[in-house]
Amino acid sequence: MTVGSADGTEVTIDSTDRIVPLTGSLSEIVFTLGFGKQVVARDITATFEQAEKLPVVTRAHDVSAESVLSLKPTIVLADTTTGPAEAIDQIRDAGIPLLVVEPAKELADVGRRIDTVAEALGVPSAGTELKERTEARIAAVQKSIPDHEDGEKPRVAFLYLRGSASVYLLGGAESGAGSLLEAAGAVDAGKESGLDKDFTAITSEALAKAAPDAILLMTKGFESVGGMDGLVKIPGIAETPAGMDRRIVTVDDGVLLNYGPRTDRVLAEIVEQLYAKGGTGR
Repeated sequence: MTVGSADGTEVTIDSTDRIVPLTGSLSEIVFTLGFGKQVVARDITATFEQAEKLPVVTRAHDVSAESVLSLKPTIVLADTTTGPAEAIDQIRDAGIPLLVVEPAKELADVGRRIDTVAEALGVPSAGTELKERTEARIAAVQKSIPDHEDGEKPRVAFLYLRGSASVYLLGGAESGAGSLLEAAGAVDAGKESGLDKDFTAITSEALAKAAPDAILLMTKGFESVGGMDGLVKIPGIAETPAGMDRRIVTVDDGVLLNYGPRTDRVLAEIVEQLYAKGGTGR
């Protein structure tokens, strides 16, 4: 079977016996389509239980071509953010079919990626069923969102934090979180304040302009700054409505921006915490 790759090449796939997905999101799709037993390695971001015992073939977010090739895969799945390019070329030069999939940046991308992976694995009908099931679950979560008492949607800022590396970033229009926040009935405060790129360094001025009612964080990022007490010590946060109310939403790093079969659970976590009794998040 020959399928089109997002990088413009045609990829011929003869066997799905040994699969290596190079992102956590692609791993989720492969496992959910029923191919978990054929997966022989994982990316470091594939943190779900079924994959945790598989060998990791990435260093940080860089692929080790040697590690991948040592496992003799019959198909490798990547997306356009996977790198370095030399590793991708090395895998292909060894004769291994490597399919590149467009990355997922919003809810609308979930179904497309499921379809692409299912076609590559030779199970398009199973892909259609999974896509429809996933989209139905997302819609069900959206129906559970309570009405806003004052008619105003909560403003939520997505912060990417790595305290140990002194990384403190405020998400903008291209952060990847906007679609989730909008689906949760919220306003992406960074985007709304005029941040049109992915991330910008946190400043008191940027936070004041964003004026978030709540802050969305990855769990490890939240822990890396010392929890709530450490978070409000970051310049500008304590002065925001979110900081004053200590109103946060935390989601596991491995799933927040995956946009895959578990995205309905991610959305449900955001909704549950954002609209918790008393309106104070978690």
